[in-house]
Amino acid sequence: MDFYVEIKKKFRGFKLDVQLHSEHDIIGILGASGSGKSMLLRCISGLVKPDEGKIIVNGKTFFDSAEKINLSMRDRKVGFLFQNYALFPNMTIEQNIAFGLDKLSKQDRKNKIARLLEKYHLNNIEKRYPNQISGGQQQRVALARAVAYDPDILLLDEPFSALDVHLRNHMMREMSDSLKEFPGMTLFVTHNREEVYRLCDHIAVFNAGKVDVFGEKDELFQRPQTLEAAKITGCKNIVKAIRKTENTADIPTWGIHLKTSMNIEPENGYIGIRANHIRIVEDDTEENCFKAWIADESDGPFRVSLYLKIGSKPEKLDDFHVQCEMSKEKRSEIKSVSEPIFIYMNPDHVFFCS
Repeated sequence: MDFYVEIKKKFRGFKLDVQLHSEHDIIGILGASGSGKSMLLRCISGLVKPDEGKIIVNGKTFFDSAEKINLSMRDRKVGFLFQNYALFPNMTIEQNIAFGLDKLSKQDRKNKIARLLEKYHLNNIEKRYPNQISGGQQQRVALARAVAYDPDILLLDEPFSALDVHLRNHMMREMSDSLKEFPGMTLFVTHNREEVYRLCDHIAVFNAGKVDVFGEKDELFQRPQTLEAAKITGCKNIVKAIRKTENTADIPTWGIHLKTSMNIEPENGYIGIRANHIRIVEDDTEENCFKAWIADESDGPFRVSLYLKIGSKPEKLDDFHVQCEMSKEKRSEIKSVSEPIFIYMNPDHVFFCS
């Protein structure tokens, strides 16, 4: 599949200016609220007309301002799963799924609905109405309706946001299987990094109406190229840094320099390391090892977060430099260790971004 979007759209106080080209089948769109993620889907679907640009999916031009092309939503063959599912409350489950299949013969429509009811485990509730079924069942209905007329592209707008944690995990497994079977392209919009990591292999990070960075998910999470990508992927330890050598950066606010295995090109930027990658060690004889004192501690059900100040004792609870996460078992092991403790930041896990 080939996907090409290069569009601009101005609103009051906001501008969408997106360039995104990909040949991958499932693309995650990750960004904070108000970053333009959902608006991109509306422009692709035909619900919103861009001011200028092009939208091409698998060789089919949906929109081209220069050529005055603007296909209707139906002609674009787009499947749209809205955040609130947007099921018709006065229609039964099977009627919701059948919506948009009017071009099929009566028998073909009946056969297709039956296949979708079985595929999405809905064949025992087909006569019920949306308000009579659970949130997970509503999502299945919305997905079945979205794929019913074989769209070229499937647009998923925060499909798990209305579900509780337990149901969300279950539905993510089901969604993953469904997307693997879908023959077209999928755009999955979310602000949840766990969802996008589990469902997508390639991710575009959105920031203020633009694509901040686009790439393979493991590379994006392990070595984010930008400050926004580091933040949105959950890095808790990010600080301004100055390039010292191609593999070393000074951190003035911490009073140290850190080595990284990646090559540093910009003169100024940010050093980052994830909280779970900071290790407690016996001494500071290795490179990237430092004395640290505990400023504060946060206890979770299975893991503990320590807030550490490097180089000197903290004067108050919020006087810390880094957050370090560990298992409760590991925390119990170091309870008896006197301060300062020693921390190690593996160069393979230290990244530099701009």
